[in-house]
Parts: sequence; C-alpha cells; structure tokens
Amino acid sequence: MDKTLHNRVQNALETIRPYLKADGGDVELVQITDEGIVEVKLTGACTNCPMSSMTLRAGVERALIREVPGIRRVEAVS
Repeated sequence: MDKTLHNRVQNALETIRPYLKADGGDVELVQITDEGIVEVKLTGACTNCPMSSMTLRAGVERALIREVPGIRRVEAVS
C-alpha cells in the first residue's frame, strides 16, 4: 500500500472522527484497494445506528473524496 495515500486517508478520517466520537462512534481504516475504494469499519455507537449508511456517504465518503485525490468510494466492512 502506498504510504502517502494511507497517510492522507488517515488524516482525512481524523477530521471527521470528532463528530463520530461526539455520538459515541468511531471509524477504522481497513484497507484501500487499487481501484480507489476505501474500506472502513464503523465502531462503537455507529455499529448499530440506523443512520450509519448516511454517515458513511455524507460524512466519511464526502470527506475522503474531497481530501484525497484518487478515492472513488467508501465501503463499510464488518
């Protein structure tokens, strides 16, 4: 994995992490595919939250696509 890409994704996740933690949740980077898909694991309160798919798209995915060129999509994994 490209260390620079990995660091940029981690830094982008840090910008949204306070909002997730404020509601008792968090996000972990699992992997970044060669196709520009970021796989994350939602943890804490985000695990069973009915709004987690919206958080994933409107929060996590938007932040990553805006901050890290080459990222195409974010997917939640278990």
